[in-house]
Amino acid sequence: MPSYKQLTSQLEKLEAEIAAAREKEVAEAIAEIKAKIEEYGLTAEELGFGVARGKAAAAKKVPLPAKYRNPKTGETWSGRGRTPAWLADKNKDRFLIE
Repeated sequence: MPSYKQLTSQLEKLEAEIAAAREKEVAEAIAEIKAKIEEYGLTAEELGFGVARGKAAAAKKVPLPAKYRNPKTGETWSGRGRTPAWLADKNKDRFLIE
């Protein structure tokens, strides 16, 4: 049975081999990807890298339809967020849009 020192020595050698193999495979993968990008003329936007994820999600939000309408002014409210002053402390059912 190998000793602790022998095993740690083997582990260090294996870790070095793993790092070298990973570095080589990553370099090959990058080369393949670059070749495909050049072959097909792809852009960063087409690959999903053009817009920050947070901004893209915010840009895709669609406003909610209005649920309530102020009959005097025509102002509407979707039912989300802060309750407008014209609706506060009142029966909301009266202002529902049908």
